[in-house]
Amino acid sequence: MAIRVYLEDVLKKRSMTSKELCKQIGITEANLSILRSGKAKGVRFGTLNKICYYLQCDVGEILRFDGQLEEEETE
Repeated sequence: MAIRVYLEDVLKKRSMTSKELCKQIGITEANLSILRSGKAKGVRFGTLNKICYYLQCDVGEILRFDGQLEEEETE
């Protein structure tokens, strides 16, 4: 994936559990787990806004471009 997710690192730096973050931003633990693992295909700006607000971080601390072009999957 061309976009890497570093949410787990930010959570650890802030001494916050994913369960606590889920309660604050109003999403399920399963959905946050998909995002944390990097398996999410997208994330709503509203959700990202809440994550950054409650973790007091910038989007660039959570999501980073790895310099590679991700090719679209064709069926």
